[in-house]
Amino acid sequence: MSGSTVFDSLLFRDMFGTPEMRAVFSDETYVETVVRVEVALAQAQARAGVIPQAAADAIATLCDPAQLDHEQLRHDTAHVGYPILPIVTQLAAQCGDSGGYLHWGATTQDIMDTATVLQCAQGLGMIAAGLDRLRDELRQLASTHINTVTAGRTHLQHALPVTFGYRVAVWLSALDRHAERLADVRRRDLMVQFGGAVGTLASLGPGPEALRIRAELAVELGLRDPDITWHVARDGLTEIVWLLAAIGASVGKIGMDVALMCSTEFGELAEPYVTGRGASSTMPQKRNPISSELMVAAAKLLRDKSSAMLDAAMQDFERATGPWHIEWAVIPEAFLLLSSSLAQATHTVAHLDVDTARMRENLGLSGGQILAEAVMMALVPDLGRQRAHHIVYEACARAAESGTDLVDELLRTPDVVVSLGEDRIRQLSDPSVYLGHAQAMTQSVIHRRASN
Repeated sequence: MSGSTVFDSLLFRDMFGTPEMRAVFSDETYVETVVRVEVALAQAQARAGVIPQAAADAIATLCDPAQLDHEQLRHDTAHVGYPILPIVTQLAAQCGDSGGYLHWGATTQDIMDTATVLQCAQGLGMIAAGLDRLRDELRQLASTHINTVTAGRTHLQHALPVTFGYRVAVWLSALDRHAERLADVRRRDLMVQFGGAVGTLASLGPGPEALRIRAELAVELGLRDPDITWHVARDGLTEIVWLLAAIGASVGKIGMDVALMCSTEFGELAEPYVTGRGASSTMPQKRNPISSELMVAAAKLLRDKSSAMLDAAMQDFERATGPWHIEWAVIPEAFLLLSSSLAQATHTVAHLDVDTARMRENLGLSGGQILAEAVMMALVPDLGRQRAHHIVYEACARAAESGTDLVDELLRTPDVVVSLGEDRIRQLSDPSVYLGHAQAMTQSVIHRRASN
């Protein structure tokens, strides 16, 4: 057994991350990405005429991350405080005389930031794909239940009828907007970093070559070329983690709703059944909503990741004295958490057990009072809003106190009978006649395709 946190624990890691996302942020991938950046930098500098092309070619040919001594890297990184110098030292030895041109004019943070951005680029691609899969499943679920009437709840109490498809479409609408935000973030925030000691590229002289190198490096790595060094302007990475947290919150809302609807008293949903899933060690009947619980937990943890990034964004002068290090822990964990949350949500939504009969049955729990607003609004033309509200309010209070149905109380209220008539009162007791534009709005979301 190994691992001391939920992110590397053999027991918990697949509940708080996915194998695919762990691979993106693994030590092996990070070192390979650093090597990729160093090689790309050498190629860009050769094209700009700053280092010999032969040296750049040798660096590209001879730098081999598989041949690095990882135990030595671990030891040296703990000693130096950063991994780049230990990596460059070993790479330079691999390259012989050409190794003298490695890391030319760069500073440690240039390489680390660019490597982190490349990892974020790959991670965001996976998040976008996972988000699309979840949106597709939600779109299908909303379509299937566009006419499934269920209780709309406010403050955990019956409010008005809605459809289950409408509730799902509300979930989906938030994720559609997140898909648009994700596209914007990938365009705006995935920037190359190359500035040298304090960001001015002074080490490469006053000529145009320095800025050309940065532009060439951006092209080489498929990243945006920024106008100015962002060593201490961390808004890009802060926005990335904020978006991960915001998506996690929206997925967590789905988990919260599903978990509540899975409760015995509601009984309207159940997570997909797999033998042993959500089982209790003492209560054989239990079928706990484990996926929903993990979605909620991820949302709460992601909030703290975003908060930590905001703290880390306040960096002093031209190089930070500690906030930068916060990102090293926060960014991988944020990606892991959301990758897991999306996977759990997609599995749950794709195979969700929806009990439409129980939904219909639950509509009657309040003795027809879920249609109180419908009756009140029908009375308004004759009685005015305030009087209509008072009459229906009193009828609801009598029904609740006596345990009778609201329709019965209304039929015993002369002003209501005179205004509406018995047939109209009974018609208004049908939840399906008071759905407003729920189906039209649901249809609009179903047919919408967010750009991404």
